[in-house]
Amino acid sequence: MLRSTVASVLASLLLVPLVTSPAHAAREAPRLPEAVGAGGVVSSVDPDASQIGVDVLRRGGNAVDAAVAVAAALGVTDPFSAGMGGGGFLVHYDARTRRVSTLDGRETAPASADADLFVEDGAAIPFAEAVTSGLSVGVPGTPRLWQRALQRWGTYSLDRALRPAEDLARRGFTVDATFNRQVTDNAARFADFTSTRALYLPGGAPPAVGSTFRNPDLADTYRELRRDGVDALYRGAVGRDLVAAVRQPPVVPGATREVRPGDLTAADLRRYDAPRREPAQVRYRGLDVFGMAPPSSGGTTVGEALNILETTDLGAESPVQHLHRFLEASRLSFADRNRWVGDPAFADVPTHELLSQRFADSRACLIDPAKALTSPVAPGDPRNPVPCGTSGEPAATPYEGTDTTHLTVADRWGDVVAFTLTIEQEGGSGIVVPGRGFLLNNELTDFSFTPVTPGVPDPNLPGPGKRPRSSMSPTIVLDHGKPVLALGSPGGASIITTVLQVLTGRLDRGQPLVQAIAAPRASQRNTASTQAEAAFLAAPEAQALRDLGHRFTSSGEIGSVTAVERLPDGRWRAAAEPTRRGGGAARAVRPSRP
Repeated sequence: MLRSTVASVLASLLLVPLVTSPAHAAREAPRLPEAVGAGGVVSSVDPDASQIGVDVLRRGGNAVDAAVAVAAALGVTDPFSAGMGGGGFLVHYDARTRRVSTLDGRETAPASADADLFVEDGAAIPFAEAVTSGLSVGVPGTPRLWQRALQRWGTYSLDRALRPAEDLARRGFTVDATFNRQVTDNAARFADFTSTRALYLPGGAPPAVGSTFRNPDLADTYRELRRDGVDALYRGAVGRDLVAAVRQPPVVPGATREVRPGDLTAADLRRYDAPRREPAQVRYRGLDVFGMAPPSSGGTTVGEALNILETTDLGAESPVQHLHRFLEASRLSFADRNRWVGDPAFADVPTHELLSQRFADSRACLIDPAKALTSPVAPGDPRNPVPCGTSGEPAATPYEGTDTTHLTVADRWGDVVAFTLTIEQEGGSGIVVPGRGFLLNNELTDFSFTPVTPGVPDPNLPGPGKRPRSSMSPTIVLDHGKPVLALGSPGGASIITTVLQVLTGRLDRGQPLVQAIAAPRASQRNTASTQAEAAFLAAPEAQALRDLGHRFTSSGEIGSVTAVERLPDGRWRAAAEPTRRGGGAARAVRPSRP
């Protein structure tokens, strides 16, 4: 149980120095994976962004004020994963009402989109060509989500919340190895757009590690949003420039890459909203776990997997059986996710039934402790669950870009925000809006290009104004109405398995939070072979899992978690990755030792 294991923590902490200048934070403050203290905490992938969040909390802002400020800062320092050209999902806990709410800032397809958006001459276009195009750009949702969150729960105006990020973009920050690598990995396609090349390949090369990177165009764009509100994008000049970049991508003369234009219009921008949705919720080990409901599949898939795992006392199982059951629950919940989850405005998504314990029990009985299932496993029927039964043909898990980001915040009053945001692929579409300093998303490639299984209804085909299915899984866990844990991760479809693995490590196995985050990862998504990090494959449990029939494929890093948890004495712990993506940045307003 979490309350009985939360005292099992690392013996000592390196405390965070008090830093007021975000320009100096990256040089002076290390990328610490853990911070404990009072007054509130922030965890993100970047020291500058986390420090900005802590400064907001220190000055009296609440968790939502800090989350928006951190997200805007990540648009400066982590622009290849997130920014105002993308979208996201926010889960919020209000300490006064003890209520969890969610906002859906997922991008939408243009009104002209249909099921054949990515089909030419009867066949799907190559995925890489869809990514680097105007065709894949959805209406950005992040700025509208910022506005809605501040209106509902914040104390800051958008003007005040964006000011630190504008200052950071104008003053600059120190380029690290991750930033340099991301530009280097995308240099070929960045070089094919005049605006992207000018910003990220100055002099024809990526910004050097240790150099100062400034983005005055983005600073000016933030200033415009501060002055005019998000109407600057959804009804104003920023939006006009965005539409022009989508419809006539700024391709370098003579470039040989085929870059398809999109059909996004000013009317599509005007119609956009970031609606409030009821969260996905399950009861697990006496705790209430809240996540994001469709069009994200995160809440339903994590929730179903937890319900499947609840039929076993994971804390009493061997390490091998714990991992075996984690992988099998992931396999089964992905089978159901692929068949049933899409945009609820366009598909009849059985959210309640997917989250029912009755349905989970009908799937859990397929797990054999002595033998792994063989993927692809057919889905179940959540509306008519039959013990150990399946329904219809299995559906594969389409590829999703992995370069998202997540931030987690708690404030002095006990409010909590888990916020996952993205532009989809690393570098999104590759198109910087000329004169505006931000990359456009390629989020529409999260749609199925064609039906995943011929003859089987696919809830995730493109459509006019439709939101593509997501795997983002911002999650908040409550114990008797009070928060004990909040977390999330980037990683495309592996977000779901990453969040699930950390939850089981922390809640069931009693691992200290940083240890649960640092543990080697594997991601089973109803595929014949499970992706696994090298450290996972090197562990002795991997061979025992192979003996049970699991097959593995070596992968790079899986996910990059940030999290916060409430300690029994009322203080908070912020936790982040020790090494993945170069390490995260946990910060506390008033740091102290545990």
